[in-house]
Amino acid sequence: MKQHEVRVYRSEEQLAREDQLAWKLAEIAADKVEVTDDVTDMVINRVIDNASVAAASLNRAPIVAARGQATAHPASRHGEGANVFGLPQGERTSPEWAAWANGVAVRELDYHDTFLAAEYSHPADNIPAVVAVAQHLANARGLTGNDVVRGIVTAYEVQVDLVKSISLHKHKIDHVAHIGPSASAGIGTLLGLDTETIFQAIGQGLHTTTATRQSRKGEISTWKAHAPAFAGKLAVEAVDRAMRGQTSPTPIYEGEDGVIAWMLDGPDARYEISLPEAGEVKRAILDTYTKEHSAEYQAQAWIDLARKLNREHPELVSSPERIESVVIHTSHHTHYVIGSGANDPQKYDPTASRETLDHSIPYIFTVALQDGAWHHVDSYAPERAGRPDTVALWQKVTTREDAEWTRRYHSLDISEKAFGGAVVITLNDGNVITDEIAVADAHPLGARPFAREQYIAKFRTLATDVLGEDEVERFLSVAQRLPELRADELGQLTIVAREGLLIASPADGIF
Repeated sequence: MKQHEVRVYRSEEQLAREDQLAWKLAEIAADKVEVTDDVTDMVINRVIDNASVAAASLNRAPIVAARGQATAHPASRHGEGANVFGLPQGERTSPEWAAWANGVAVRELDYHDTFLAAEYSHPADNIPAVVAVAQHLANARGLTGNDVVRGIVTAYEVQVDLVKSISLHKHKIDHVAHIGPSASAGIGTLLGLDTETIFQAIGQGLHTTTATRQSRKGEISTWKAHAPAFAGKLAVEAVDRAMRGQTSPTPIYEGEDGVIAWMLDGPDARYEISLPEAGEVKRAILDTYTKEHSAEYQAQAWIDLARKLNREHPELVSSPERIESVVIHTSHHTHYVIGSGANDPQKYDPTASRETLDHSIPYIFTVALQDGAWHHVDSYAPERAGRPDTVALWQKVTTREDAEWTRRYHSLDISEKAFGGAVVITLNDGNVITDEIAVADAHPLGARPFAREQYIAKFRTLATDVLGEDEVERFLSVAQRLPELRADELGQLTIVAREGLLIASPADGIF
């Protein structure tokens, strides 16, 4: 990896194109370096993981709406269209709209992969856009499963490298602003585009995907699932424009009226960003991790710790009135985004939306402690959230920032990077129960790291009732052959719901 300094330049300084961050990202995308076997295996895992969580959400309202919007747009003229999750393989739509619908399905349950550093991210949000373009242009351009793998690997590399160095949330910019560039780069690799074209697409992708973080504040709305899908859709459109010779604002990152100067750290900002050198293998996907539980990633370890406390201290469950307080000592992010440090009363509201509850560590820890388990539907049910003993205990749970857990959260040393903390449970008789956890059980360094077996088990658990056993096995067979898929097989890289299962989208929109 090579370090690159990124700063703001006045217009008269004339920053050369090859010295701009967007150009360097484009060079990564245009580099035809081979993909290693371990990276390919992880790409397959994440394709399966995305299908798992998409299947489980196909009849949730945001997906129903997005699917209706997508199917209102027929395949565009230059390709054969792309598949929409849940629909028959032969029913295709325009690629940017397939990326939209499938992206919403993947994101809805907050249940797929994550990478956390200076910024937060769900890198698998890139996959729907890359696959949609591949399906649309497969036969026209002779694209194969190997091209899809390479595109996904680039998207992960670009997003992870940006997330390691550039914080968006510090300035209340939503993390999907890193998806615009990463998805554009991934599509560029997929299509074998030149550096200039990818450079223009990355600039447009970033310029059109910057938005505020209000989507993750207070009462969280259904837009949370739509936000990354919108970024992926805009990336498809940005690449299309760039391929037609259209240009982007330049320099998009470093300009005196650019993203860094006015949306991030300001005109005096300086970043050090590590990027692969020419010919260097892209391995960033191996630094990312998926979720065993349907909740914000910082909650994963706390669900596991709560389940452990449920087993080891049954008295906490049988007599919750004995608990005087529960204090979770954790990182800055966990405290201020999903903890009591957010100062969001909605995080303690039993009538709050599911999207709000999956960003409330006081709620999540309480339910996991009481139930000794976590379920992507049952744990968020209104009757579960409103149970009197749960509400009473929930109000006693607070979080505090701990400097050491914050340091470990931001560490770039994967061996010490942590997303947990310590919990102190004080009983009304004066006794205190303490425990701690660094990473979730499913994390690569956790108690039960996810491997192919666990990804497949997750898919079968979430998808069998929705798809049927035959469709589950068909998709698993196709996904695990991803690098070998021919152009005429890429349309099989989708999931088809049982006949009659899908809810029809409301017909009172514009499209």
